[in-house]
Amino acid sequence: MTTYLIGTDSVETSERLAAYIEARADEDDTVYAVNSLRGGDRTPEEDVRAGRDALDVFGDAAVEVDGHQLVRGNSPQEDLMQFAADNDVDELVVGIRKRSPTGKLVFGSTAQDLLLSAELPVVCVPLASSD
Repeated sequence: MTTYLIGTDSVETSERLAAYIEARADEDDTVYAVNSLRGGDRTPEEDVRAGRDALDVFGDAAVEVDGHQLVRGNSPQEDLMQFAADNDVDELVVGIRKRSPTGKLVFGSTAQDLLLSAELPVVCVPLASSD
């Protein structure tokens, strides 16, 4: 049995990561999805709604996904790493995008921070380009 943690920030990201986890996870695996927001004055209500919408995507997934929206005043990296430690996660799943017109792959700051600091496997799923 494997425990997966999906980090998501949008409906589009969730749709791509849901497709990945449906192909990867077995029915006896545990799958969590987390949307992390800073909280306080830094988090507008529209971001909270967008985060909930991102988590709602997993309600239609072929595998059971336990969704959590975290608004703790932490960075997404901090929230994901703490959640992973608290829940004995085996593998972290995040999305990455190509960001430059020349096609150079540049990781978003959360994905890069996770890749550099995580002590567990991090799977990076390619997302649509964002120029």
